Amino acid sequence: MTEFTVPITVRGYETDSQGHLNQSVYLQYAEHARWAYLENAGVRQADLLAKGVGPVVLETTVRYKRELRAGEDVAVSCRFVWGEGRTFGVEQSIVKADGTLAAEVTAVGGFLDLSARRLVADPREPMRALASDPAALGL
Repeated sequence: MTEFTVPITVRGYETDSQGHLNQSVYLQYAEHARWAYLENAGVRQADLLAKGVGPVVLETTVRYKRELRAGEDVAVSCRFVWGEGRTFGVEQSIVKADGTLAAEVTAVGGFLDLSARRLVADPREPMRALASDPAALGL
């Protein structure tokens, strides 16, 4: 599968009272990387909405491995795992500049038909239809 990585620097206002990256911000980093990955492949949010579909997260797990502090540079990776059925997997890692794994994020997602309010039968279809580079998404 194809993996995409985006760099992020931990900002001071994202930390908690112990000086660690706040737990909710890991999810924001993961979300940022997912959208950057889609945009890199040519899929924009406006295109999804115009097609009448929207990505939805059905389940997310974060495994915290090492603390992150303000000023640290990290790389947030993302790859989609396409299978059969209405859902797909997302595997992500947040890695410090020295190569230390800070967190793993896994998710299950799908694409919601915005009119029917149900998951589309094949989540690969909207991606293939909209991506300028489907291979970048592992399709």
